[in-house]
Amino acid sequence: MSFDIQHVIRSRAADRHALYERYVNLQMARVLKTIGFDRNYTRAEGCLLYDDEGRDYLDMLSGWGVFNIGRNHPTAKQAIADLLAMDQPNLVQMDAPLLAGLLAEALVQHAPTGLDAVHFTNSGTETTEAALKFARYATKRPRILSCQNGYHGLTYGALSVMGSDYFRDGFGPFLPGCETVPFNDLGPLARELAAGDVAAFITEPIQGGGVIIPDDHYLREAKRLCERHGTLFILDEIQTGLGRTGKLFACEHWGVVPDLLLVSKSLSGGLVPVGAVLTRQEIFRKVLHKMERCVINAGTFAENNLAMAAGLATLQIIDEERLVERSARLGALLLQRLAKLKEQSELVREVRGRGLMIAIEFGEPQSMGLRMGWKMVHAVRPGLFAQMIVMPLFSDHRVLTEVAGASTEVIKLIPPLTISEAQIDRFVEALASVLKEAERFPGGLWDAGIKLAKQAITA
Repeated sequence: MSFDIQHVIRSRAADRHALYERYVNLQMARVLKTIGFDRNYTRAEGCLLYDDEGRDYLDMLSGWGVFNIGRNHPTAKQAIADLLAMDQPNLVQMDAPLLAGLLAEALVQHAPTGLDAVHFTNSGTETTEAALKFARYATKRPRILSCQNGYHGLTYGALSVMGSDYFRDGFGPFLPGCETVPFNDLGPLARELAAGDVAAFITEPIQGGGVIIPDDHYLREAKRLCERHGTLFILDEIQTGLGRTGKLFACEHWGVVPDLLLVSKSLSGGLVPVGAVLTRQEIFRKVLHKMERCVINAGTFAENNLAMAAGLATLQIIDEERLVERSARLGALLLQRLAKLKEQSELVREVRGRGLMIAIEFGEPQSMGLRMGWKMVHAVRPGLFAQMIVMPLFSDHRVLTEVAGASTEVIKLIPPLTISEAQIDRFVEALASVLKEAERFPGGLWDAGIKLAKQAITA
């Protein structure tokens, strides 16, 4: 009997949401229905998703930053297909896989100078876990510092350095010795480092939760403070890396080289999950200092051929299609057009970003009627207004976005780096239309917001 995946998908497509609700995640299924995101997607290409009626949706979320090269890039797909056709030996335990060595070599060639060793993982959160373990072992120190509002993953080590109570609530106690300091504030960091017992300071160069960009001196001074006190500096570029911010790595904006650099998400090409810690050989050798420790942080699937091939293809696509330069150019264009939109709308407080990592933050309007509506939805829950914008963007204009974090009035834009000028125009025109509707109070958008608020209270 043969297995036909195409037949399985086609024959059960109508059961998509029922199956997910019953067996996978009831609450996610409820959310999708509540906000009108319960679509049946059948195909994806580049920046577009297609539903079962053939309608296209502009993806400004790109799987939380996974699809830097776009969805189903033909070069990445071909690399996977070619590898499968070769019947290569995979996951030979123990072995030195060629593709793992090749991807490590390519990452070192792309990385900031001085990072010359690579450890592979299966995901972003596993990458964080590995970095925390390496830092504690290499320094023989117990404490880890991270930043308030930071995000580094949802497994226990990563969650222990999480800067958001939303994700931590109910899961404690966490790893001892993990503490947070304010982002973009050197004073508290300096005081904690002065104790001399901090193994590592981990932060995102630009915080994903709200796209918070630090002052120009912050990361350089943070690195200098870490060096002074013997603390390793970890930069989490799981979302900001590989061209997202208009540089291959966001740390290049400030000329900073961390001791450990974390990558994942878009390294996968959107096809096979993969993560990597880029570090210095001297740190690596402190952890793997004798032969019996060769598998001390091994993962069964961490160096699998499919993931390594996806990573190699992704790096080549980024180089050949000049996606870093494209991110810088089109990000500047999008910021420019959004700035003009801000001038026309009292609901937009700020537009900010680097490359194609952009935040649109909404704020309390000045006019009496709109202020009344704003206060009304905020009385229910902060962040509800941004969700009111996200919903019609999707339902009326087929543009996929998401609120940037719990209780924030921010929409974060992280589209594929392959986005076109025409698609940027499509997004800006859609947002302008939704904002124009939002400036009518009372009106349909506010009515939908009140309905959503009532559903949130009931839930």
